[in-house]
Amino acid sequence: MRQYKIIVEKHPDGYVAYPLGIKGVVIGEGNTYEEALSDIKSAIRFHVDTFGADVLEVDPPILEAFVAETGI
Repeated sequence: MRQYKIIVEKHPDGYVAYPLGIKGVVIGEGNTYEEALSDIKSAIRFHVDTFGADVLEVDPPILEAFVAETGI
């Protein structure tokens, strides 16, 4: 089993999740953090089944992810 970094955002109407380091657009959502995480896992499986395992081969791999904030 491979591990992926998943960004989960909390919005006023629920949660949105998306993976880093996968080719293409993959989004999950839910009313709770757990629902969004479960939905993104399902969406990743569907994405791989639809487009093939090549979508998982991103080079170079993402080693770390950070959330930063700045003023403009």
